[in-house]
Amino acid sequence: MSTSLYLDLEWLPKTPAEISSRFKALRAQGAQSGAELRHLAGFGLTELQLTRLASALDKAIEAGTDLSPLAPLKVAVVSNTTTEFLNPVVAATGLRHGFALSVVPVPFGQVMQELLDPASSVYDANPDVILLALDHRGWPLTAAHGDAKEAEAALTGSLAQLDTIIASVEQNSRAVLMVQTVVRPADTDFGSLDLAVPGTWRRQVGAFNQALADRLAGTPHLLLDVAGIAETIGLANWHDPGMWHLARVSCANRVLPLYADHIGRVLAAWKGKARRCLILDLDNTVWSGVIGDDGLDGIRLAEGDAVGEAHRDVQDRALQLRARGVVLAVSSKNDDTVARAAFRDHPDMLLREDHIAVFQANWRDKATNITAISDEISLGLDAMAFLDDNPAERGLVRDALPTVAVPELPDDPALYVRTLIASGVFEATTFSDEDRRRADDYQSNAKRVALQASVTNIDDYLRSLDMVFTMRRFDATGRARIAQLISKSNQFNLTTRRYSEADITRMEADPTIFGMQVRLKDRFADNGMISVVICRSVGAEWDIDTWLMSCRVLGRGVERAVLQVLKDVAGRAGIKAITASYIPTARNQMVATHYEGLGFEQSDTLPDGTTRWRIAVADIPEQLVHGEVTVEVETPGRRQSEQEDRSDSDEVSVSSVI
Repeated sequence: MSTSLYLDLEWLPKTPAEISSRFKALRAQGAQSGAELRHLAGFGLTELQLTRLASALDKAIEAGTDLSPLAPLKVAVVSNTTTEFLNPVVAATGLRHGFALSVVPVPFGQVMQELLDPASSVYDANPDVILLALDHRGWPLTAAHGDAKEAEAALTGSLAQLDTIIASVEQNSRAVLMVQTVVRPADTDFGSLDLAVPGTWRRQVGAFNQALADRLAGTPHLLLDVAGIAETIGLANWHDPGMWHLARVSCANRVLPLYADHIGRVLAAWKGKARRCLILDLDNTVWSGVIGDDGLDGIRLAEGDAVGEAHRDVQDRALQLRARGVVLAVSSKNDDTVARAAFRDHPDMLLREDHIAVFQANWRDKATNITAISDEISLGLDAMAFLDDNPAERGLVRDALPTVAVPELPDDPALYVRTLIASGVFEATTFSDEDRRRADDYQSNAKRVALQASVTNIDDYLRSLDMVFTMRRFDATGRARIAQLISKSNQFNLTTRRYSEADITRMEADPTIFGMQVRLKDRFADNGMISVVICRSVGAEWDIDTWLMSCRVLGRGVERAVLQVLKDVAGRAGIKAITASYIPTARNQMVATHYEGLGFEQSDTLPDGTTRWRIAVADIPEQLVHGEVTVEVETPGRRQSEQEDRSDSDEVSVSSVI
């Protein structure tokens, strides 16, 4: 397979022959919904087709069309190069990743003027994201052949410019900055000696990109590795000298769809839309052959067998993904006992049963199985990616479950892994110990489901989990995970407001805000941080700005434990009542009755469907919690901590010292 995999986005379904007529219909009738636009963006469109789609999106936005379930997002692209061709491609590609994306036009080559002036057009537009799209000419990097001091000075100057830009963006905007790495020129200075001579473009750009990645690590800002894209497809394919001299365009128009797709997938990961579960077909995907027909000895997996090794590569990559937190599941049309035999008994299998969180081997259609997997591990369908060699099965799942990512696969199994990774469905903007443990957490959740089926009632089940809740104020240790939960939680999230790490840092120091993180352990695993609550003081009342929870701990009584702690803390702070909002979205209907179920009374309904709720602190009943609750809070001069653990009962009514 050549670079066409990347340049033609071959992991996406091929563009249908009638695409032109569909674009004409859009132009004549206008888009009827966000789902229609997103469906069209799901094909491997060219830059010209994407530009036409962007025009339809613009018209839909101007006409006030309801584009749900697409999320509105505004991006300003700031560059030392011309972005007129890139901007519409980015907007149309955003549809594929779930965004109704508006791209702010920014004057060409006005990078420092736009980013250092508080009154600039960029800041006036109030974007959500500022993409800093500079090529090697946009930084003070220079080729300093053999002069190590000059090379170091150029690198230092470039990083100082980066620091200045970051500081100005943070001071003048609420936007997150997305900074792209630098693509080095295609032509070498000394040929093979480039790596040895100080100051060559190869060494300068490499040092800058590494320093850039280090600078952004641990900040709320985003890294876009454009240099990695260019290296994958080849520098000569990326650069177009003719377009540079003609129009100051930094890359070939041919690469714009790929470039924009990487922008879209980083935005999606930042907004919590990256996939977290890989669902595997078995026959001719995980192994070569049909185990029900060929038998355990007839499937091909062995080293030395080219086809078998290709399928082992799929297993190996699945294990690598699991090691970074991706949950693995199986959906196969097979007899369950026969399918599991390979995992248990085949000597060449890399995947084993204990790597799989949910195993669905039966004769139901795969869309039904995938829905069952989603329910069992409490992850939404939009967190799923499905790998299957059979185009008919892929088409069925795409039609029945359009939010599930289903990469197209080539005929050659040797290219399955490359295609899966090229699709970018597991893009990440952060990586933490919590992420690394996620696969084990969901595996443990499946065990809890099995335990629940074995007990006679919910109280017995909850008591059998031996749960330990820990409540803490926001702190530096939990800051990254708090921001991550806020960005990713969509279903059990009462307001879906988003806050960055920088926002959380400010909240920690704000005396009018009470921010609480909730952690949970049980007999199966340490679930880590699973809930976040933010309360804002309004006179003698607290208003719950944010209340969210990881769906993997639904039905465990977390909300009752949280409410009890809120009652205790608010009472000690002299707060008389707690108010709250439920802001409905397409994905959080499950919590529509959350406050009603906790005893709040509805006080208002707003025109946008938002409901307002209120409860007097004194009226909050004591909450019965199955488990042990620890409350830890840092206060000036001392730490207060109280833990209640009643030895004669697993049911704890929390009375906390704050």
